[in-house]
Amino acid sequence: MKFPDLNNTFKAIVIGGSAGSFQGITRILAQVPEDFPLPIIMCLHRLKHVRNGFIEALAIKSIKEVIEPFDKESIKRGKVYLAPANYHLSVELGHYFSLSTEDMVNNSRPSIDITLETAAFTYKNKLIGILLSGANKDGALGMKKIKDNGGLTIVQDPAECMIDTMPVAALDITQIDYTLGIENIIQFLSEIHKLYK
Repeated sequence: MKFPDLNNTFKAIVIGGSAGSFQGITRILAQVPEDFPLPIIMCLHRLKHVRNGFIEALAIKSIKEVIEPFDKESIKRGKVYLAPANYHLSVELGHYFSLSTEDMVNNSRPSIDITLETAAFTYKNKLIGILLSGANKDGALGMKKIKDNGGLTIVQDPAECMIDTMPVAALDITQIDYTLGIENIIQFLSEIHKLYK
């Protein structure tokens, strides 16, 4: 598959997912090479009060270390970050994270919309947004914000999703750049990797 609008000026990738996304995200993390240059910021819906198990399950499959960032932690090239349980994860100007326990958004904390929207504001046209399977509309407005700020947008093919509500909601309100199955998302990331070598 060809991706004609790729370039080597992207600065970050942000990924959102909820119900049905775990298998897809583990397949992606299993294929992202050790020297992948961009930070990958993941906001995945997870059990609020279970601190252990989720990141460990991702780490089993991931080639790269998966990090739950602290408040005010700087975003570094090539790192993989996961929003901690029961905290909203925002991307701030100056390229650092902030964590908050403000009210839930879309019945979710962490909220995918908050992570995507703040990343869009910070990285603008240097951001790639990816939205995977999910059971609610969290992330749809965030994907619109990425697109409106000039970023590149990808949703998982609804036909492949375990639950397609999330990508369908994004497609309903935004002209998404690519609708891809997980294998093609992996291919996309491989093409990004090649640009930076």
